[in-house]
Amino acid sequence: MSIAIIYGGTRQNGNTEILTEKAVQGITAEKIYLKDFKIQSIEDLRHEEGGFHTIHDEHNLVIERMMPHDILVFATPIYWYSMSGIMKNFIDRWSQTLRDEKYPDFKHSMANKKAYVIAVGGDYPNIKGLPLIQQFHYIFDFVGISFEGYIIGRGNKPGDVYNDKEALLAANELQKKLILEINK
Repeated sequence: MSIAIIYGGTRQNGNTEILTEKAVQGITAEKIYLKDFKIQSIEDLRHEEGGFHTIHDEHNLVIERMMPHDILVFATPIYWYSMSGIMKNFIDRWSQTLRDEKYPDFKHSMANKKAYVIAVGGDYPNIKGLPLIQQFHYIFDFVGISFEGYIIGRGNKPGDVYNDKEALLAANELQKKLILEINK
């Protein structure tokens, strides 16, 4: 089994990245930083006669890197009580990917994957971050991904997540679980 981490943060070595790296420490994983790709917003043309138009950006590069993996970790800061804009933009474009003839098995392939979410935010994230987790749950249900779990960490300023002992413990537990998964 192989793992891909889809990072939705814009801050290098931000709290979300710190917590995620703790969860995959010692594990080989492909790291995909969405901030490094130009991904345009979706123009919803699914009900138009011609459907979606080809967009010349780097969204498909991310899809190509993500698809070979069995386990996906979606790592995002909690921005305004939701996922980051670049993460949302990436997932919004799945509507187009679902209809793209280059990916006729996209939904079927996604249904064979497992996913985790790691999110970090301030302002009572263990409560106010739950709608974000529910949003990912609905997304995963729609494409058939098995939602295996999540970690919500607390942190606002750089490095704050190191003070969230519960999140760090949860990251250690996830690391153990991932090691078992990849060694099956």
